Amino acid sequence: MSISHPLLVSAQDGDGAIPIRFVQASGALDGAARRWGDLHGFEGKTGQLLVVPGTDGEVAQVVVGSGAAFDAMSVRGLSARLPGGLYRLELAAEDAELATLAFLLGAYVFDRYKARPDKAPVRLVAADGVDVAEVSRIAAACALAREMVDTPAADMGPLQIETIAREIAESAGATITVVEGDALLEENYPAVHAVGRAAAPHRAPRLIEIGWKLDRTDLPLVALVGKGVVFDTGGLDLKPAAGMRNMKKDMGGSAHALALGRLVMQADLPVRLVVIVAAVENAVSADAFRPGDVLNSRKGLTIEIGNTDAEGRLILADALTRAGEHQPDLTLDFATLTGAARVALGPDLPPVYTDDETLAAGLLAAAGAVRDPLWRMPLWPGYRASLDTEIADMKNDSSAWAQAGSVTAALFLQRFAPTTGAWAHMDIFAWNPRARPGYPEGGEAQALRACYAMLKARYAG
Repeated sequence: MSISHPLLVSAQDGDGAIPIRFVQASGALDGAARRWGDLHGFEGKTGQLLVVPGTDGEVAQVVVGSGAAFDAMSVRGLSARLPGGLYRLELAAEDAELATLAFLLGAYVFDRYKARPDKAPVRLVAADGVDVAEVSRIAAACALAREMVDTPAADMGPLQIETIAREIAESAGATITVVEGDALLEENYPAVHAVGRAAAPHRAPRLIEIGWKLDRTDLPLVALVGKGVVFDTGGLDLKPAAGMRNMKKDMGGSAHALALGRLVMQADLPVRLVVIVAAVENAVSADAFRPGDVLNSRKGLTIEIGNTDAEGRLILADALTRAGEHQPDLTLDFATLTGAARVALGPDLPPVYTDDETLAAGLLAAAGAVRDPLWRMPLWPGYRASLDTEIADMKNDSSAWAQAGSVTAALFLQRFAPTTGAWAHMDIFAWNPRARPGYPEGGEAQALRACYAMLKARYAG
C-alpha cells in the first residue's frame, strides 16, 4: 500500500532544498558561515541552531550543533524552529532514515480547537535510500495515537474509538465486531460492563475486536490489546482534581493498539492480527461499581474491588482473556495503567513486563535501534500474594506491603494473559508533561515504534 507524508518529498523532487548540516564544533565551519557563527555565539553544542543567509538574504544553509556525537532523534526539534521552506539533511546513510522519521514526528501539531498562525510549511527531502512509504506510515501511526490522546473526552468517547476502529478495519479489508452495553453481559465480558455501566447511555461500554487475515492459518497470530478508559474519574473512589485533570489520556492504550494495528496492516506484515480494545468511561452514578463488590471475569476468576480507581486492569482482564481464545503466538498490551510506573521511571521511560526472555531481548533491542525507549521491569513472584483476598480469587488493589504498584498491576494482568505464546505488557504514560521543540505538551506515542520494529524483526526479518 502506497502512503506518503505531506511534509516529506522524494529525493528526485528536491531541487533547491536548503542543506542542514550537523557539526560538533564551530571550527567545522568556514568562510562567511564561520564568521556568522562566531557573531551569533555558535559553538556546536547539542541543539544549537544557526540559520546562515546567502548574499541575497535568503536562507543558504542551516547548521545544527551535534555535541560530542550525533543523535538522530535530536532532529525531532528542528521543524518547529526552522523558517518555512524545503530542506535536506546532510547525514551519513545509516542515520538518514531515523532522522527523517524524527523530523516528521517533531512536525506534529494538534490544531483541532485552536487556530495556528499561518506559516509556510517546513518540508523535508528524503535522502537516497530512505524508505519514504515506511517512514510515512510510522509517522502517521504515531500522529494517530497522539491525536486520539489529545482529543478531550467529550469528543473521544467509546463511540468515537469504535468509529476510528471501524475506519481502520475497513481501509485494510479487516473484520470488526463490537459488543456494547448490556450485551457485554450476554457475551461474557462482565468486568468491562461493570467498569463502564455508570456512564451515560450514549457513552456505553464496548468491546471492539478487529480481525485481519484470520483465514491464513499458516501465519502466526499476533494479538494487540489496548486499555480504552476514555475518562477516569476514579469512580466512587474519586480522584482529586489534580489527578483527574489529564484523564482524557487514559484511553492511550487503545490509541496505541489501534495505531500499531493499522501500521501492521498497512505494511502487510506476514502475520494474522487481532486488535482488541475495551472502551469505557469510569463514571460516577447510582449504578457505579463499588469498593467491596466482587466482580466476575471472562476467565471465571472472581475479583474483589478494593479501589474503583484500579479499573484499567479489570477491563484488560476480559480483553486479555478474549485474546487468549485466539491462541496467539504473541500478545502485546498497552495501558496507561499506573502512576507507580511514573514514580519508578518518570514520564519518558515506559516499563515493559514479560516473562519471555526472547521477547524481552527483541523488544529492548528494537527500542534501542529506533530510539523508542523501554525498560524491563520484573514480574516479581514474591509480590503475587499482595493480590490475595479472603472472599474472592484475587483483588484489584494490591496490599500496601508490596508497594511496587506497577509490578503488582502487571502481576494481576499476568493471571489473564494468553498462555499459548509470549506476552508483554507496556505501562505507558502517553503524554509529554513539558513542552519543548518537537515535543509539544500533550499526547505522545510510546513503545509503538519499538513494538513495530520488534514485530518486523520477529516475523519479516
